[in-house]
Amino acid sequence: MEKTIASTDKAEKKKSHYRFIPTGVPCLVIVILLFWYIGSIMGLPNMLNTIMHTAHDLLLNTVFYLMGICVVTGAIGRLFVEFGVVKLLENLLRPLMKPLFNLPGVAALGATMTFLSDNPAIISLSQDKRFSSYFKKYQFISLTNFGTAFGMGLLVMVFMVGQGYFVEPVVGLFGAFCGCIVSTRLMQRFIIKAYPSFAVEEAISEEAAAIEAAEDKVVSKSVFIRTLNSLLDGGKMGVDVGIAIIPGVLIISTLVMILTFGASAEGYTGAAYEGIELLPWLAAKVNLLFEWLFGFTDPHLIAFPITALGAVGAALGLVPNFAAQGWIDGNAIAVFTAIGMCWSGYLSTHTAMLDSLGYRELTPKAIAAHTVGGIVAAIVAHFVYVGVTMLMA
Repeated sequence: MEKTIASTDKAEKKKSHYRFIPTGVPCLVIVILLFWYIGSIMGLPNMLNTIMHTAHDLLLNTVFYLMGICVVTGAIGRLFVEFGVVKLLENLLRPLMKPLFNLPGVAALGATMTFLSDNPAIISLSQDKRFSSYFKKYQFISLTNFGTAFGMGLLVMVFMVGQGYFVEPVVGLFGAFCGCIVSTRLMQRFIIKAYPSFAVEEAISEEAAAIEAAEDKVVSKSVFIRTLNSLLDGGKMGVDVGIAIIPGVLIISTLVMILTFGASAEGYTGAAYEGIELLPWLAAKVNLLFEWLFGFTDPHLIAFPITALGAVGAALGLVPNFAAQGWIDGNAIAVFTAIGMCWSGYLSTHTAMLDSLGYRELTPKAIAAHTVGGIVAAIVAHFVYVGVTMLMA
């Protein structure tokens, strides 16, 4: 008892000590130290010019390209929904849900919707009480991990194909699929361990589901009008996604590129894509690990999975520059596709997604499970790609 009181008093004294530090000072210190470190190597004028030029080039040559892909894939995705292609895919995938993911068959709809759009699509779908009524509580909460593993999948696949690769994105898709199994099932184990009652409790009562059971009124429209509405509405949604990725690409990618690339041939001039090569230096310390697990042949490539933690759109923005430097090969594309699709910026979405479901306290468990899932996705993609190349040789 005395030890408990003593430890409590010690914690209170420590807490009161930190009260003397004004709010915002730690953040200010970190920002100053970061820019001082970069500026001390590049020079302050060169650092500022590089930041502006890199962000400007990313906006013109990467963001607008990604936005174009978002508009096209958004239109196609909405067209698929309107004319039953999504329903067909759901029926095809339904038998896989229980044995692989321990989820009811209707979860296939969530995978399809997030693949065609983004992670939060699974949350908007889960708000439908008819959809939610098929799940136990632990399964319902694990939808956060399940849906995230396929988020922006079509965008990632189309982008990689646009870079001239075809087999590699398919291998990456398989890797993301395996990573999703690990992430979803691991999350379910975490939930049941923390809340054993969730294993038998229904996600939503039958009475609540019955209220939502009324079918939406169907208005008869011609095929032409349905097609036109689908393409325009889907394209409009694509524009929204394209605008949403701008901050991530410009802010995160610019910072990551400065930490990844080195000086130009003429030294530091303030041009776009110059940097201090901090991340490759750190990755080189454990390069054997990344080379064996992911098959990375250059330490600079570690920048992609680091960026994908926060925003997959920003991570995709790194690929053209990696290709220009000659660091990219087929294995890297397969691994990038797998880890980019499986993680798809989960650090920036998991908290909001679980908060909207009403289980914010489970966020650390969801993040831990999905971190493991993404690593598994990358490892599977690497070894499957090695196997495929051996068979094709």
